[in-house]
Amino acid sequence: MQTTRFLITGVGGQGTILASDVLAEVGLRLGYDAKKSDILGLAVRGGSVVSHIIWSGKVRAPMIDEGSADYYISFEWLEGLRRMAYTNPDTVILANDWRIDPVAVSSGQAEYPAVEGIRNTMRERCAALHVLPATPMAVDMGNARVFNSIIMGKLSLLVGGDGDVWRSAVADTVAPKVRDLNVRAFDAGRSFGL
Repeated sequence: MQTTRFLITGVGGQGTILASDVLAEVGLRLGYDAKKSDILGLAVRGGSVVSHIIWSGKVRAPMIDEGSADYYISFEWLEGLRRMAYTNPDTVILANDWRIDPVAVSSGQAEYPAVEGIRNTMRERCAALHVLPATPMAVDMGNARVFNSIIMGKLSLLVGGDGDVWRSAVADTVAPKVRDLNVRAFDAGRSFGL
């Protein structure tokens, strides 16, 4: 079986861990051994969160090496820039077009890098950069928190595999009270840009 390595970067409260749960579940449902590891910053809400997910015939360790990500998912521009060492010229990047100012920026101690500069860096260092306005799309759907399901929808097209497997993994992983909304969000992500 082919090994596929994913890295998700985001900020605490964005649902990075939920997205990694969905990705691990999709891998299992597609017949892979799937393992994941989530690393949370000092402040869970607003701190840096990184998730490593691996699909393979046999996964020996749940973390990927620098330079080995097949798919790099950035939930926020600056967090995406911080972990570029995990990419390589063959990496496919899926970026949420969203900015969250860290405390150093909001307190005036630092400046947020230009988003266009971040995009250019990503384009230069990977095979493809796909940008998705997932957070604004989720707000339009009535709940900003479902943006990660929108991202999973788009990712399902990039990675491949049965869309129904991905959709059911989303439905079975999220809380029952928001299941229908997350499935609609997933479908919106799959439809974006087609």
